[in-house]
Amino acid sequence: MLTWDGGRRSPLSWGKRVSFEVAAGGVRRCVGARGHPCPLRAAVSARSTGARCEECARLDRAHSVAADGIADDPRPYHVYLAWFGPGLVKVGITAVERGSARLLEQGAVCFTWLGAGPLMAARRTEELLRAALRVPDRIPYAVKRAVRAALPATEEERAGEIGEVYAKAVRLGGWPDSLTPEPFRSVDHVRAFGLTDAPTAHGEVRELVAGGSLSGELVAAAGPDLHLAAPDGVVVLDTRLMRGWELVPAASGEVALPVRRFEAPPDHRQDGLF
Repeated sequence: MLTWDGGRRSPLSWGKRVSFEVAAGGVRRCVGARGHPCPLRAAVSARSTGARCEECARLDRAHSVAADGIADDPRPYHVYLAWFGPGLVKVGITAVERGSARLLEQGAVCFTWLGAGPLMAARRTEELLRAALRVPDRIPYAVKRAVRAALPATEEERAGEIGEVYAKAVRLGGWPDSLTPEPFRSVDHVRAFGLTDAPTAHGEVRELVAGGSLSGELVAAAGPDLHLAAPDGVVVLDTRLMRGWELVPAASGEVALPVRRFEAPPDHRQDGLF
């Protein structure tokens, strides 16, 4: 689902054509923070996924759990392990009430819960795994995209690495008493993302530019990424790059935006884990 300025929404389904052009002579403007427009309508970088100026970005993160801006949040939180491709396991937390929404937003290929409890207990558990097992809490989207074309064929294979990390994690001492452990159960998103039979993407849109255009048929979607079948092959568009631009209907069916081609996926296996 794409949401435009003014609240209009465009439902997305497999096979739907996504087509737009960036207004010629346009400048990308800050989208503001927490529902409020940027008072300066500041220009922002075409490669910024946040599409916010420095001040709006600061205000947005001031109330962010990820930035420890809400230390007294009374809601229970899940600690999870997520897998994005060979060698790419991360640890994170999300409010229990959100279910698996955070994992879908991040483009996690599969995940398992580790436990649930108060925010600070979840944070301490996250830090424990980062320090003891060297599991990161962030993985760049560019890395996720590059390995998405080389996923193992079966759910069992895709769950293998988070199963190994889960086994190491539950053997660690120092878990907060207020965090309730949960059993290993891998949840796989390959089918939900449409990646089961999707053609392999050859590259990603690096940025939008004034006067540029993109048109392609939706074949898969993972997190903010749309996999679009264009005349020269499948390209991945991070929809966050669209924010802040004036977009108009496309006049052509070509890709007229800078595209970075994927190289052979590097080896991202995490030392000390596997």
